[in-house]
Amino acid sequence: MNFPAKLDYKVAVLVFIENEKGEQLLLRRAKPPNLGQWSPIGGKLETGTGESPFECAIRETREETGHAITTADLHLFGMIAEKAYEGQSHWLLFLFRCTKPIKALPPTMAEGSFAFYSREEIDQIALPATDRTALWPTYDRYRDGFVALRADCHPNQPLQIAIEQAIGCENLPHV
Repeated sequence: MNFPAKLDYKVAVLVFIENEKGEQLLLRRAKPPNLGQWSPIGGKLETGTGESPFECAIRETREETGHAITTADLHLFGMIAEKAYEGQSHWLLFLFRCTKPIKALPPTMAEGSFAFYSREEIDQIALPATDRTALWPTYDRYRDGFVALRADCHPNQPLQIAIEQAIGCENLPHV
């Protein structure tokens, strides 16, 4: 696949939210990218307003789930710079773990429908390839610390992931 030498850079957040049983809230995406696949909630930063990643995570959580949270309910555990995702654009993703459990399944919306999955079940459902190979292993290993990753997602090439920094996870294996 050929794509322009210069791709746009998009900045977004993903928010990992659990219910009181420890199951992950996932959204089955009704729109591209990742149409028909399950992923954590999230969205793009409103860069025109100067929105911070924390502000975006709070806004997206409220808009998509109705779950009211504050910065105190969020732990920034990762940052992934994805080069040439689907050959369409570069992404800078901020990964948050919400420490305030969500009480109920949110209603279906334009972005998609929701379900709760145990961590083991997540390995069996339709996920974007980079989520399966990079995102969920990153969550498993670094959710209580911090990691910065660089992922080369050029189409027709093997996914290449490099750890640029990991803090608070010294005794855990790397992705």
